[in-house]
Amino acid sequence: MEEIKKLWKRYEEAISYLFWGGVAFFLSMALFYLFANVMDFYEQIANTFSWIICVLFTYFTNRTFVFKSKSTGISGMGKEFISFIGARLATLVLENGILFVLIDLLAMNNMIAKFIGQVVVIVSNYILSKLWIFKKKKN
Repeated sequence: MEEIKKLWKRYEEAISYLFWGGVAFFLSMALFYLFANVMDFYEQIANTFSWIICVLFTYFTNRTFVFKSKSTGISGMGKEFISFIGARLATLVLENGILFVLIDLLAMNNMIAKFIGQVVVIVSNYILSKLWIFKKKKN
């Protein structure tokens, strides 16, 4: 049991990110399907609407459960939220670009293209969150 506790402590952040990232992934895919295939929105518009909902969800889960941010007050949390949105905007542009190339230029199925875009975005978001937004402050 001690070994399991050590492993959990060592990999808790990565496991939490994978879990909450998985939830956000399925939410993003479901919302994209709803907006693009049911409501027939253009894919980049569908992706942007999906992004708006998912970014609010992921800010809360990343801040609370994954990186366990200690930022408090309007200033600290505001700076963190703006950094989070800025990084996510960058990966939204990246994903919309991927969708444009794969769907509009290469005529790929929109759900397969969304899946590929999500994989690239999940990795990019983790790196940006870990190194920039929720980085641990040195004592």
